[in-house]
Amino acid sequence: MAGLLEGKVAIITGAGRGIGREEALLMAKQGAKIVVNDLGAHFDGTGSADKHPAQEVVDEIKAAGGEAVTNGESVSDFKGAKRIVESALDYFGKLNIVVNNAGILRDRMIFNMAEEDWDAVIGVHLKGSFNMSRHACEYWREEHKKGNIHNGRIVNTASDAGLLGNVGQANYGAAKAAVALMAIVMDAEMQKYGVCCNAIAPVARTRLTVEATPSTAAFMGKQVEGGKFDVFDPRNIAPLVAWLASDDAKDSHGEVFRVGGGTVWLMQGWHSVGKVSQKATWDPATLGEKLKTELAKGITAKENIGAIMAEALSA
Repeated sequence: MAGLLEGKVAIITGAGRGIGREEALLMAKQGAKIVVNDLGAHFDGTGSADKHPAQEVVDEIKAAGGEAVTNGESVSDFKGAKRIVESALDYFGKLNIVVNNAGILRDRMIFNMAEEDWDAVIGVHLKGSFNMSRHACEYWREEHKKGNIHNGRIVNTASDAGLLGNVGQANYGAAKAAVALMAIVMDAEMQKYGVCCNAIAPVARTRLTVEATPSTAAFMGKQVEGGKFDVFDPRNIAPLVAWLASDDAKDSHGEVFRVGGGTVWLMQGWHSVGKVSQKATWDPATLGEKLKTELAKGITAKENIGAIMAEALSA
């Protein structure tokens, strides 16, 4: 039986460890040829490049009979991202799928955040997702003009830090909110070229959630007893990504999914929950009173990351 991704070529960024690694392994098992991109730096983006994590994933894919190649370019570099796309074309002759997974963390309260902490996180998550998507979409558009339909797929990696907010992560949260919105906009632009763009917000154990984020490590870092389902295992994220990358997901356009354990949530963004209006310019104090009494009726309890993790554990 052919895999869901038989004959496809995928680039997965940040695929040397964690969620990206599991995505690469599963997608290869489903028949895709994989460009395993990973810079090999520390979780905060510092340190010298290390090719070993990406190479280990490639070796594992090949040992299982699949095809894969490593790439150590930084997604935050515009020309480097183009070379990542070109590596797929050079090695495998085409490109069908881009999974924007690469990421770093530099958590700080806003009053302590240095400019370089902001720039580095935005550079990898937001600019990196733009860089990869921009070059892939140019390729698919040009191929479409030639009559070559590749059914392009982009999966951006967002986060509840961007969808719900999280203390100490103004840089990370802003970037993750933006990549979710980017998937919606890109999908609207690229549908006519046969491309689907979606985003996921994973709930999983990674270097970023355990080593760099003590508040989530308390939930995610616990060892699971033998035989029990590991809710926060990053391999639980990969099935949704593999499906979104497939031809079977042709009707999934501009959606954002939270995924963790055995649960997938379909998310919705900003939307109206109430309004006040009059056919005249408001007096500020009068408007304030209306807002407090009328709009309060539409306010519901807000989700938060801690509650989401507790729900995942109890599911």
